[in-house]
Amino acid sequence: MPKWKLSTEFTFSAAHFIRDYDGPCGRMHGHTYHVRVEATADRLQASEFCPHPAMVADFRTLKWAKKDVMKGGLDHCVLNDVMPPEYETTAEMIAQYIHEKTCDRLPKAVKLKVSVSETPNSWAEYESD
Repeated sequence: MPKWKLSTEFTFSAAHFIRDYDGPCGRMHGHTYHVRVEATADRLQASEFCPHPAMVADFRTLKWAKKDVMKGGLDHCVLNDVMPPEYETTAEMIAQYIHEKTCDRLPKAVKLKVSVSETPNSWAEYESD
């Protein structure tokens, strides 16, 4: 069976703090988050921007989080104010949040893996079964 995979990367800048964290991360601070989204599918899809099945997913759809917060993204926001309270603002939960919000924009046949980095040397990944 054929399988397609595409990857895209982007950054966004945001502030956050980790609730009840005993240390510097418990205070408001900011990062330029680096995000990698990998999408796979065994058939090509249409998108909101392309009406015929020609892609795994539209790069514009995968990069929604890089948009300014006032336009529905995460750029230049306080993540604690934007993400629902059941999500903590750790890299792991930011990856999960971006994954879930991206899946909401895609056909169910597309599978995702989302990686988030707060620093050049540390990554968190999230993918669902």
